[in-house]
Amino acid sequence: MFVQFGFGQKSNSKELLGRIMEQSTAIEGVNIINNTTQVTAVSDSDGNFSIAVREGEVLVFSAVNLEPLKKRITIEDLTSNLLIVKMNAKEVELKEVIVNENANITAENLGIIPYGQKKYTPAERKVYTANSTSVDKLLNGISGRTAMLKKEVNVEKKEALFRKLEYLFDENYYTQRLKIPVDYIKGFQLFCIEDAEFAVSLNTKNKTMSMFLITDLARKYLTILENEK
Repeated sequence: MFVQFGFGQKSNSKELLGRIMEQSTAIEGVNIINNTTQVTAVSDSDGNFSIAVREGEVLVFSAVNLEPLKKRITIEDLTSNLLIVKMNAKEVELKEVIVNENANITAENLGIIPYGQKKYTPAERKVYTANSTSVDKLLNGISGRTAMLKKEVNVEKKEALFRKLEYLFDENYYTQRLKIPVDYIKGFQLFCIEDAEFAVSLNTKNKTMSMFLITDLARKYLTILENEK
């Protein structure tokens, strides 16, 4: 059974039925999003999906192992009994992958688990206090205390993002939909919160956008894992 999520669909939109194929194979688990209304759907085991759309709106199709696809809906699409969407498998050339930027992703160096470090709350108030007087600024410049406190602000923000992401998706979503090995789920979550656009989607509680972005992040993360073998 295909799944659709929507908020406030417009009355003149039509329920479009479609099927996603990669060559001659029906594809399950493809995320579909209406760029205009932010309505989303997911293809079922037969590759079928249903989504509310109007003429001229753009549907975006994405999955971990497939090239992203955008399609502007025409009147012919809306009047057809079944829209066939053909997607292509993602080809990854490992020799061209640059992994230095994320080579040492750990909870410690991301600041999610600050071992041996006292936790301050709220850290923002301490940063303000640390810069309140010229004497303090001089002392802090020597001791590095301001830099330390600013780092703690960043730690707290990342901890908050990490907690939000932990509760957003269940384990099966990572292992079955995104193909992330169960032992690497925490590492993948840390990888995700480093992405600025994904962090915004978490902070604004835009689950639709989070679902869309995490698909591409999963593809990048799996490429990194494969390259490290």
